[in-house]
Amino acid sequence: MKKNLQLSGFLLVAVSLLYCTTRPKTAVKAEKPNVIFIFSDQWRADAVGYAGNPDVKTPYADQLAKESVNFKTAIATMPVCTPYRATLLTGQYPLKHGVFYNDKPLPNEALTMAEIFKDNGYQTGYIGKWHINGHRNGEHPFSARDKPITRDRRQGFDYWKVREVSHDYNDSFYFDEKDQKHQWPGYDAFPQTDSAIGFIKQSKDKPFLLVLSWGPPHNPYHTAPEKYRAMYDPKTLTIRPNVPKAMQDSARRIYADYYAHCTALDDALGKLLKTLDEQGIADNTILVWTSDHGDMLLTQGVLRKQRPWDESIRVPMLVRYPAQFGKKSIEITKPINTPDILPTLLGMAGLKIPATIDGKDVSKGILNPAVYPIDAALVVLPVPFHEYNFQNGGREYRAVRTERYTYARRLAGPWLLYDNQTDPYQLNNLVNKAEYAALQKQLNAVLDQKLKETNDTFLPADEYMKRYNYTYDNKDSLRPQSYYAEIRPK
Repeated sequence: MKKNLQLSGFLLVAVSLLYCTTRPKTAVKAEKPNVIFIFSDQWRADAVGYAGNPDVKTPYADQLAKESVNFKTAIATMPVCTPYRATLLTGQYPLKHGVFYNDKPLPNEALTMAEIFKDNGYQTGYIGKWHINGHRNGEHPFSARDKPITRDRRQGFDYWKVREVSHDYNDSFYFDEKDQKHQWPGYDAFPQTDSAIGFIKQSKDKPFLLVLSWGPPHNPYHTAPEKYRAMYDPKTLTIRPNVPKAMQDSARRIYADYYAHCTALDDALGKLLKTLDEQGIADNTILVWTSDHGDMLLTQGVLRKQRPWDESIRVPMLVRYPAQFGKKSIEITKPINTPDILPTLLGMAGLKIPATIDGKDVSKGILNPAVYPIDAALVVLPVPFHEYNFQNGGREYRAVRTERYTYARRLAGPWLLYDNQTDPYQLNNLVNKAEYAALQKQLNAVLDQKLKETNDTFLPADEYMKRYNYTYDNKDSLRPQSYYAEIRPK
């Protein structure tokens, strides 16, 4: 009897073990990834060590590049502050969300990044420069820059340490969730990063979306902390060959100050990356490091942005997500455009992409180039303004940037054509040259298709200003006589 009981017990254990090893395993739902989006203002693509720049000191960005997806052709759809930010948050092109001019308001009705993530259970936070609250018609163009952004205008962000705009990085203030005004101590990017670290530590047990928006290296260039300015001697710096010879000494001085800002921000980036490791959340965090647009820095003889040259439209863009892509460098040479950022983040996070979004999710194409969905990035300037207004040479244009080529068209017709592989400094404009007629025709067709997809009929600036009930700032509406001569039918 005892022997039979032992045998029965043995059989029961054996059957149990067999059942446990053969039954279907219950699927465990993956933990939602955190999302941290860090972007600076006016940091161009070549101003990092990992891009081959021999002068600028960016050790933390260089290390991050070794662990990230490196989008080598990241293109700002509209290379200027407010339009970029509105496009980033909505995933829409400027003529759809209606913000194609600085200091104009993004409508409350827009469906934005924070609202989408929040609806999916995410905590949301924004720190730093905002620049999409805007001002009313008839008010001074910069009248809203020092005012708080009320809760209904925060587009879904809850944690809030924000100022509309400031370029005084050493005497800067912000408003909190209750519209209370506070001072950032010292160089504002540093305490802003500390605030981001505080948010990360208090939010790490639930998925979060955090946007950290730094003001530098946007001009004024000479305002980085002295520690970083002392690292650069203008006389030793390498100048790009597309800076006119007469401007090269000036460019070296600007480079030195600009790079000082870059190195200061790189230190802040390093501090934040260390926090992710210490908190044990680096692997399950989608980290994006990029910029809204570049800066000409006297290439082609001009400063600032809005223009279609690479120094203006190309930005650094690294995306690290070890849980999905590992911790290795993956280089993507095909373009990614500003509207594509939001759907790509949603794709990486496994979230549904709303129909309101124009951009494309490139996440599946990162490990499988055969399905990468973008061959050309669209660049638009419906209305030139401020530093690039009509009187300063600004013109409406539409352009495409492919992996290899840049093609731009003004109202007057074809304007620029560059082979960026053989002419990386864009010194040889091939437009309307007979031997490149077939290439120009092909790229013109690509541009036409992009405009068709985005319902852009490429009208004069005044048409868009009327359509959206905007007023020009200061003298932005004034045209020189040459403008009318250019667009007059011949």
